[in-house]
Amino acid sequence: MDTSGRSSGTPAPLWRNRDFVLLESGLLLSSFGTSLTTIAYPLLTLAVTHSPAKAGFVTFARLLPFGGLSLIAGLAADRWSRKRLMMAADAVRVVAMGAFALALVAGDVTFWAILVVAAVEGTASTFFIAADAGALRAVVPAPQLPAAAGAREARRSIVRLSGAPLGGALYGLSRAIPFAVNAVSYLFSTLSLLLMRTPFEEARVRDRAPLRAQFAEGFRYMWDHAFLRTTAFVYGAGNLLTTALFLLIVLIGEDEGLTPGEIGLLSAAVGVGTLVGSLASPLFRKLLAVRTILLLELWTWLAVWAFVVWPHAYVLAAWALLFGVAAPVTDSVVVGYRLAMTPGRLVGRVESVRTTISLVASPLGPLVAGWLLQATSPRPTVAVFAAGGLALALWGTLSRSIRDAPSLRELQAVDAEELRDAEALEAAAALEPTE
Repeated sequence: MDTSGRSSGTPAPLWRNRDFVLLESGLLLSSFGTSLTTIAYPLLTLAVTHSPAKAGFVTFARLLPFGGLSLIAGLAADRWSRKRLMMAADAVRVVAMGAFALALVAGDVTFWAILVVAAVEGTASTFFIAADAGALRAVVPAPQLPAAAGAREARRSIVRLSGAPLGGALYGLSRAIPFAVNAVSYLFSTLSLLLMRTPFEEARVRDRAPLRAQFAEGFRYMWDHAFLRTTAFVYGAGNLLTTALFLLIVLIGEDEGLTPGEIGLLSAAVGVGTLVGSLASPLFRKLLAVRTILLLELWTWLAVWAFVVWPHAYVLAAWALLFGVAAPVTDSVVVGYRLAMTPGRLVGRVESVRTTISLVASPLGPLVAGWLLQATSPRPTVAVFAAGGLALALWGTLSRSIRDAPSLRELQAVDAEELRDAEALEAAAALEPTE
């Protein structure tokens, strides 16, 4: 039975798409649990080691698999059952989080234990995310992919809005609680996957090409599309800066004497922004050209410079609010464009290549931020990342691929049947506004 709405001429609304609702419900719970530990990791590391540099290193270890293992994870998602791969990743995370929570209840943990658990969780999450891209494509018709991406951003914004302050508050009660709740959230994610009926992949012919050739095929597809290539590099470099600044909100807030709950509230600023941005995303897609949407996010980096004038964690939270509004608007266009134009058999590989390009440098952000903060002071540390943000804004503004991106209205004017005959225009089906 097809529960994705693909069989009818007019797809059912997303909220009536059973498998999409199940997929997003599981992700809502698991990402909520993850958000609790995102703030708990640096706070716990600071409590154990009193070192901002080591707190940055733990975040580095948690993020490193996203860049280092994405190609392997994408190949696994294209060769094996995506549902089973996602369930296996959830099982690993349940065991890791549960065992770590028990260790915290039993007594103190070492820095190396924190580091290993963070790396294990990051590795399992990398494989889960690689398979999840194909799962979304399987349960959502192509014209609804931008709306689905926008719904995902709404879900993420809710998590960011509530997860960080609650994570800080729970950590204040007990160091073990955020990790225990995270373990339970991964159990719910597994249950939602078990209840889904739609296959996560079409019938496959076993690809007997060497692994290197399969990786190269995904890379070539990404590289041959200038818009996708440019956005992967521009926003990939931005990931280094955002991961650094999100960690600095926690480290600087702790240095200023804020409580874990107060630090969590500051970290939730990006959630407030993404909630507003995700709700407004359909309106932005109707009114603005793709180039304008992309540049809105890039030029939010100017707000980081305010910290150089007034060095306070609240200033970084204000930037996070602005960034949060712009990010889901951009993602709804780029994600929908990318998934719609990628052949089903290559989704995992293309997504893994994009993830590798996008996230290969992001683990370095927290690492550099922690070292700079320990070696200097907050003001020069943030100034370094503000300068990088300004460079990215100029890069995006001057980029021909972004400058020549067609407006959504121009894409809508092309006949839907003709779109299927041209690869670049086929992506426009995903950019049609939805009710």
